[in-house]
Amino acid sequence: MRIVLLLIAIQWSFSLVFAQTKPNTPALSEDQFVNVVEQSLALYYADYAKKNNESYESVIAKLNYQDGQVVSFSDEVYCQRLKEINKLTPFKLECNEATLSTIRFFVANRRGFARIVLGRSRLYFDMYEAKLAEHGLPLELKYLSVIESGLRPQVKSRAGALGLWQFMYGTGKMFGLRDNSYIDERMDPNKSTEAACKYLKQLYNIYNDWNLALAAYNAGPGNVNKAIRRSGNKTTYWEVRPFLPKETQGYVPNFIAATYLLTYHAEHNIIPAEAPIHFVELDSICLSEGVHMSTIDKLIGWDVEEIKTLNPVYKANFIPETTPKQCIYGPIKHIGKLVSLEDSLYKLEQSIFNAPKVTAPITPIVANDNDSTIVNATPGATAAGNTFYHKVQPGETLTNISTKYGTTVNQLMTLNGLSNANIYVGQRLKIESTKEVEVQQTPVAKPEPAAATEKKYYVIKSGDTFGKVAQRHGKSISQLRQLNPGVNIERLQLGQKIRVK
Repeated sequence: MRIVLLLIAIQWSFSLVFAQTKPNTPALSEDQFVNVVEQSLALYYADYAKKNNESYESVIAKLNYQDGQVVSFSDEVYCQRLKEINKLTPFKLECNEATLSTIRFFVANRRGFARIVLGRSRLYFDMYEAKLAEHGLPLELKYLSVIESGLRPQVKSRAGALGLWQFMYGTGKMFGLRDNSYIDERMDPNKSTEAACKYLKQLYNIYNDWNLALAAYNAGPGNVNKAIRRSGNKTTYWEVRPFLPKETQGYVPNFIAATYLLTYHAEHNIIPAEAPIHFVELDSICLSEGVHMSTIDKLIGWDVEEIKTLNPVYKANFIPETTPKQCIYGPIKHIGKLVSLEDSLYKLEQSIFNAPKVTAPITPIVANDNDSTIVNATPGATAAGNTFYHKVQPGETLTNISTKYGTTVNQLMTLNGLSNANIYVGQRLKIESTKEVEVQQTPVAKPEPAAATEKKYYVIKSGDTFGKVAQRHGKSISQLRQLNPGVNIERLQLGQKIRVK
């Protein structure tokens, strides 16, 4: 899907470039062209997300619901809607007292859960559907992950099941999910979904009944086989159900109720929570060397917490070097920067985590007895043996650094494996100086106490509402009102500043 969208955007960008380029106007540079494509995609994704929300809101507006109104329907309506779902799926979503009572409970008590899950689903459901379709499985199985984990990849059950699909350690290993000190692939959205598809397909081939396959996914094939024997060798879930463990007796009704509520959420006055990012906005890069997430943050300004959120497979803030390579997922804008700066990423990682240690105090090192010039190195420079490590400061170039240390640009480039003279702030350069160098340690600044009431503001963008701003910053509408007395929450203006802290 992303490839198709990218091709559309590229085709549109080409037409835009050639339509607006006059004979005497220079064509766009490669960087400008890539920016045009990325902006085109960003606009498409924003419009895509907006239209999805508008479709839900239009249903609610048409039904004339009030904010927060809890909506329920008769059992006849629930049964009719399940019948409509059954027309499009090989599942048999039964309408009986067990499923109806669970649907009534979900409608009354799982509204907040449904809203949050629908928001999280923007990150996972497109990927789920692609993998389910690839394996020839019903797309409604995506709702199984909802009742297993609430679409939280790092949630762990009391029994030790982990991830979006709640694999036990042994079952995960059986389906190729690795676990070591750095990674647990039960928390990898892509790999765990692939494993879940294989496991569910295997279970269906055993029982030839999707409801029994779901029961076996929950309780294990052994418990289902015992229940089948106790039932007198019945072959359908509802006949076997009384002999299943108590939790599994409620498992399929929960699946049916979740499928119903998430399909008909707009009719129940439930609007999805805002999604920080959609699956279609993600790209990936596979890394050749081990890298700390903090190094990525230093290089391109991608927050470590967001990296962890989008890459839950990693137990720590470190992405190890493995074969095959470890891949990380993120917004296209960040992944694009990493692709263009991949060599710099590994050099920065090396300079931060593998630089020689410095023992204090540091004494001046004389590299040339005939040159008594003392060079005061930039604060942050370190020394080891006859080699100096200089931390690049704002405004510095290889030319003025080479002058400062009595070396040449070519020598610096050779010593640091640089293919060109481009350097970045914070980069550590290895230097062999011809001058006596006095290395100054950077004094450690004492942290200033945080202000008791630090104010924070948000600038209103297109599509923002007071409720969305409150939700985005973890506040209720009433709390946001208190911070913004006199603001008309019904008439927010583009560019208007709203206090959020």
